[in-house]
Amino acid sequence: MINNLKEQIQLRGGFVNAHAHLDRANTATFFSKEEQYKFLKEKWKLVDKIKRESGELDYRKRITNVLQDQVTLGVSSVCSFIDIDTIVGSKAIDAAFELSRELRIREKIDLVIAVQTLKGVLDLEERTIISQNISKANIIGSLPGADKGREAEHLDIVMAWAKMYNKRLHVHVDQLNTPAEKETELLARRTIEWGLEGRVTAVHSISLACHPKAYRNEVYKMSKDAGLSFVTCPSAWIDHPRREDLAPIHNAITPVDELLEHDLTVAIGSDNIHDLYKPYCNGDMMFELRLLLEACKIYDDEALINIATTNGRKVLGLND
Repeated sequence: MINNLKEQIQLRGGFVNAHAHLDRANTATFFSKEEQYKFLKEKWKLVDKIKRESGELDYRKRITNVLQDQVTLGVSSVCSFIDIDTIVGSKAIDAAFELSRELRIREKIDLVIAVQTLKGVLDLEERTIISQNISKANIIGSLPGADKGREAEHLDIVMAWAKMYNKRLHVHVDQLNTPAEKETELLARRTIEWGLEGRVTAVHSISLACHPKAYRNEVYKMSKDAGLSFVTCPSAWIDHPRREDLAPIHNAITPVDELLEHDLTVAIGSDNIHDLYKPYCNGDMMFELRLLLEACKIYDDEALINIATTNGRKVLGLND
């Protein structure tokens, strides 16, 4: 059955890896084992080490090598968030921008670039350097959690950019697998307020599964009204540490089965590849799809093929 699934995916044009961070790929050895065990938000700062020590040529080599690996794994398109901030400057996005044009011809793979706002957007210096480089990206990327406590303000800025530059918006939300997070709801509401229906994608939305069913259903309905689409990265938070929060029993994964029941578009990504966040993840999209179908009991081949191919192209705007 798995081999037939692979064949059907290749017949549909190959896997679409709808979310990755290729500028950091294959950098796990930059960090100690102790650093690899740190919590997510601590790692947001630790990766500054790569940014300081890497030049544009390093980024070119890193992104090229991982994209060649993706081709061998049957991937035809990849969306990579690329860090832009006062530490890395424009080194990483300049490398990605040049490669996106070269690799489509040389390697037969589409590289779709999204800006990564790892340092937030509320600080004037950070906001300025991002806005200066938005033209090099296909998609506005966002990490509201980087502006903790002011997530709505963060969204207002990136949504203004999305309207100004007529670009799609991909937003990291509800990553921490805790009922304290309600970022998917906030994203859906802000999408409607800004008139960006059908242009915004929620990346992760893991914490949705922590909430009672009635709340989840309300968020799904709101997401439908907002035309919100989703990207799940199944292995990204499967290493979620034990907590003592009281929540419905669930897997640490986007509740894709319920999203599909509400006719919401879902694509799939690898997230981090051989880096500080996921030192053993190799970007194998068949592994990610298998993990998804087992965790969410999705045995509908057509739904899985769409998640791996058609839906990915849709959320990346490759058919626009």
